Amino acid sequence: MLSYLFTNPLLFAVYIISLLIAIAIHEFSHAYVADYLGDPTPRLQGRLKLDPRVHIDNMGMLFLLLFGFGWGKPVQFDPYNLKNPQKDAALISIAGPVSNFILAILLSILLRLLILFELNFLITIGMFIFLPMIQMNLVLGVFNLLPIHPLDGFKIVAGILPKEKAQEWYGLERWGMLFLLLLIVPIAGSSMLNGIFQPTVMFIFKLLVPLSLTGGII
Repeated sequence: MLSYLFTNPLLFAVYIISLLIAIAIHEFSHAYVADYLGDPTPRLQGRLKLDPRVHIDNMGMLFLLLFGFGWGKPVQFDPYNLKNPQKDAALISIAGPVSNFILAILLSILLRLLILFELNFLITIGMFIFLPMIQMNLVLGVFNLLPIHPLDGFKIVAGILPKEKAQEWYGLERWGMLFLLLLIVPIAGSSMLNGIFQPTVMFIFKLLVPLSLTGGII
């Protein structure tokens, strides 16, 4: 994505805007579900809004620009305010990726409607704006489902495990960043994460977007 800064600055700007929207939707959804389940912490911290400025994590943004995957500023919540801390934490965590997938699906439906009604001018605009937005939402959603701390997938797994097993699972939390680095660090020109992550995003992208429009996007 960073290469577009020099080859196509306008497309780079669209990707940045798409990224900010994807992060804002993702983190707002965490905050909304936490607030809905009884914890006012995100609301008190000003996270219950769609303003990207309150949700950006500088390191996560840098990773997205350089490597194509990353994260937003984590939404904090107090498990003592939740009726069922283990399961509710999983619901809060899964809300972020689900919101990204929902937005990607809605955009793909809108794009297909433009094609169905042969609105050629709007199709061109839609391809230029919607395809990067679909891609960024899929990237953020899929990456955050990885069952590695501090990503959402870690707490999602904990939420579906029996209580005893969940305690054992949380014992892996301190090794999360190490596991993540092992997946990200390139070996022989490619990382282990790319071998799983990129094909998954591409597969979902092709399911959502008409094949004639997918060339050269990812």
